[in-house]
Amino acid sequence: MTLSKISYDLTAVTMGLHALERERNDGHSLLDGEGLVPIYTGGDLVTPRRYSDWDTIKRDLSELEAALESIAPGERRTFLEGMIGSLRLALRLFSGGSPTYEQKVVGLVGASRGHEDAGMIAACRDRIDRLLTRLGFVRGSLADRVRNWEDARAIPDHKLDAALAELVAEAKRRTDAMIFDTGDFAMEICPVRDVPYPAKCGFAERRVDLNVDLLLSRAVLKHLICHNIFPGHATQALYAHAEVVAGRSTVDALLISANAVTGCVQEGIGDQGIYLIDWMEDEDDALTAELRGLRSACQTSATWAYMAEGQPAEQTVQYLRETALGQDAWVRGRLRSAAHPFKGPFAASFWTGNEVVRRVRERVSDAHRPDFIRYLYGRAHSPQSLEMFQAS
Repeated sequence: MTLSKISYDLTAVTMGLHALERERNDGHSLLDGEGLVPIYTGGDLVTPRRYSDWDTIKRDLSELEAALESIAPGERRTFLEGMIGSLRLALRLFSGGSPTYEQKVVGLVGASRGHEDAGMIAACRDRIDRLLTRLGFVRGSLADRVRNWEDARAIPDHKLDAALAELVAEAKRRTDAMIFDTGDFAMEICPVRDVPYPAKCGFAERRVDLNVDLLLSRAVLKHLICHNIFPGHATQALYAHAEVVAGRSTVDALLISANAVTGCVQEGIGDQGIYLIDWMEDEDDALTAELRGLRSACQTSATWAYMAEGQPAEQTVQYLRETALGQDAWVRGRLRSAAHPFKGPFAASFWTGNEVVRRVRERVSDAHRPDFIRYLYGRAHSPQSLEMFQAS
């Protein structure tokens, strides 16, 4: 089989699995409300395979795996091998299997097992300490100082809409100039409460849900806009679709949002978004980025301890509050998400994805940046295949 044929078949099988899971588990879905591929723009480009049983999908995945022998070693084969393995884990979950938390983190998500490095976490807390001191927040414990800074920077409810409008416009301007011309694309930002996430991109509905239980500063809003809209999830979907339509990318690029190994890179693009459009402006941005990194690393360790090692919930909550310096709404959301049988292990996708996108971004010269952007946005990737970027 050619790469193009394998890519088409993989996409057709994936969307067939997506459809069967929704049909079989209607009302009791492991991914109710979003499905295996939450953002999909290939409805007129790829015909999903129609399935009536799980075993046929398993057979088709085995055939695709065998076909990879015809593909030369390299980043495309690395991605396809990882994606097929990830879909096997998803199929096992959908059909009633019970893989371990470790198997899901490694096989489904494509992240590494275990805790993040305690020394790295301590160094991040030291940088947060120094930034708070420079900003004038010097009294109390580190957690108290973070809370005081968050309180001081929080945007009042009556000013939130104006702040969002200004920041979305600037993020779009930078994205259009540096990443991809998004044309007249727009998304509505809707306040929500009592949800386990800071913000959620509903691409099909052109809507982002924003958790207003959190204290939202200008710097935090910048990150959430970059993560979900410009130049994050929505921009990635628009870019990948345009590359497929133009014939510059194989159709598996349409799977960039799948709850599979592609998720790490999707979240990495989101978390690195503010850097990708060169929008780091001040020490509030720097402190927000450090806190985001700390909390991402800590949630990876905390969910591993909670789900893989049986750490009690109260100890996990204490760690997220004291070590990750998390707001209560965020801590409650992390604990709720961790126990989700499918989405729980994706806590590891944020740290893994941010780190791999950062590493590759930082080693790319200005001259090779256009190649990197096409590689990053225009193809579906696992963390392993993204790391293989070589400028042409």
